[in-house]
Amino acid sequence: MRRLLTTLVILLVVLVAGMSALVLLVNPNEFRSYMIKKVEQRSGYHLTLDGDLRWHVWPQLSILSGRMTLTAPGAKAPVVSADNMRLDVKLLPLISHQLFVKQVMLKNAVIRLTPDSEEQSLPDAPIAPGGNNAEESPAASWKFDIGNLQVVDSLLIWQRANNEQINVRDINLSLQRSGDRQAELELNSRINRDQRDLSVNLTAELDLSQYPRQASATVSQFNYQLEGADILVGGIKGQGTLQALYQQTPRRVTLNQLQISANDSQFAGSASVGLGDIPDYVLNLSSPNLNLDALSGWHNSSGGSDAQPVRAMTAGPVIASGTEQQRDLQALRDFDAKLDLSAERLTYRGMDIEHLKLQADNQRGNVTMPTLKGQVAGGDFSLPGSLDVRGDKTVAQVQPRLQQIDLATVFKAFDIPSFMTGTLTMNGALSGDRLAVDALLHSWQGSAQLAVANAQLHGLNIQQLIQQAVARNERGVRGQDKYQRYTEVQQLAAKANLNHGAVTLRELNAQSSLLNFNGGGQLNLPEKQCDITLNVQVTGGWQGSSKLIEQLQKTPIPLRVYGPWQQLNYQLKVDQVLRNSLQDRAKDALNKWAEKNKESRSGQDLKKLLDKL
Repeated sequence: MRRLLTTLVILLVVLVAGMSALVLLVNPNEFRSYMIKKVEQRSGYHLTLDGDLRWHVWPQLSILSGRMTLTAPGAKAPVVSADNMRLDVKLLPLISHQLFVKQVMLKNAVIRLTPDSEEQSLPDAPIAPGGNNAEESPAASWKFDIGNLQVVDSLLIWQRANNEQINVRDINLSLQRSGDRQAELELNSRINRDQRDLSVNLTAELDLSQYPRQASATVSQFNYQLEGADILVGGIKGQGTLQALYQQTPRRVTLNQLQISANDSQFAGSASVGLGDIPDYVLNLSSPNLNLDALSGWHNSSGGSDAQPVRAMTAGPVIASGTEQQRDLQALRDFDAKLDLSAERLTYRGMDIEHLKLQADNQRGNVTMPTLKGQVAGGDFSLPGSLDVRGDKTVAQVQPRLQQIDLATVFKAFDIPSFMTGTLTMNGALSGDRLAVDALLHSWQGSAQLAVANAQLHGLNIQQLIQQAVARNERGVRGQDKYQRYTEVQQLAAKANLNHGAVTLRELNAQSSLLNFNGGGQLNLPEKQCDITLNVQVTGGWQGSSKLIEQLQKTPIPLRVYGPWQQLNYQLKVDQVLRNSLQDRAKDALNKWAEKNKESRSGQDLKKLLDKL
């Protein structure tokens, strides 16, 4: 037993001594130039290593270097820079002059994807002749291979042209070689901008077999979370999978078999971006359920049993919303894009929209939207339009076409008092300077033709007002014994002009079995008030003298309705109408008497007097 232990100790000492001698005899600086040349041959990038390379033997055999940079040809700034680099190597391959790097670790690295770090063409640069005339380095007999790349606690700076820089912080990346020009990638990082924080974590398999012509990746796991200013508490988070493809000519990134969630919303489809001088985005997405309320944190401020729960928002910076939106919209000038979105069910401001279809095209700030249609509130809608942000002022246009939309649902969604119910049909053309509900109510302009079927004007029964007023002044007639608390008409139509929150109604008319009216007036949308003048004919519900009823049925009675929508006031000129009616009846009776006594002098005198009236 003692001999066995002695033999093992001797073998261990010999092995350690041999390996130590091998490490001491192999100078890592011998293959510095070889590594630099191989990196440049394979990628075109220039590697610089400051200071001497040195061994580090515990707990892992490694080669340490000082500051390192990786720079594209002609670039002003390096793509990658780090204060130090560690190469974990295998010991045994050194015996056969193979430098096998198990892992490259860069800590606190800075990765720049900016115009300064991009490859620059040098017009006077010489063209290298064909053939292999490169001078052999002292380490030409070495074989060089890398198994794993690890980047820890690093920073990515991304900028296109003169746009604002985006900093991707806390990058932790592991790239493990799994085959010939194939690797497994794990990445987690976060992006912080405008008081918002986006955290990303993904796992993917890379295929670089055709690089640099193209490269592909299968992302098997992708998780993200967006939190911060103006984002609902808890943030927006989700996960997904996709297949990515990069092609060099033309430069383009394509995402296929895209499956991604955002809170309780789901998306599927494809996306691509062209990486030319003007980025070109193409998105084709479909969704079985898209809940914009859950993503935006919207809640029904009107309350009630069916109101959605309030979800608190993280406060954002205090800014001028109009100016900020104008600046955001101007970003449309920097790229082209096409969007094709379909959703089986979309939730917006508490409304369930079905079979939504959206098609839009952006040409550097000139946005056209030929299709935006769906079904909501028991009817159909189509809202084609355009948006032009190329000039100093934004110009938005929309041509709404609504068919049989329930007014109560729309009023509730936009927090408008439900002073009227019914189904709305509308055709119009509107324009404005901002895309927001408050802008629509304050600064938009346009015209439309409106029709409301089975309309009910709540809080005011016009038939009751007129019949009770007539009954107080004329004992020969009276109205119904019981009334509803609203005015109901089968058909209501009008032409409307919108001008900075003021809606002018023209050719307003309505028909029902009990009354007809026509007139016009104004609605003040910001203040939720109205001032409308009507000429009303009450054709039903009368009781009493048939002759007087017949006269009243033919007589238009002026009615002014004004004030807040929830507390409407009215002004009714019944006295004047009854006075005119009494005068007409008296004149008619005198005409008949004069006609019977036309041969007498008194009859002739009366006839002359009546003719002068």
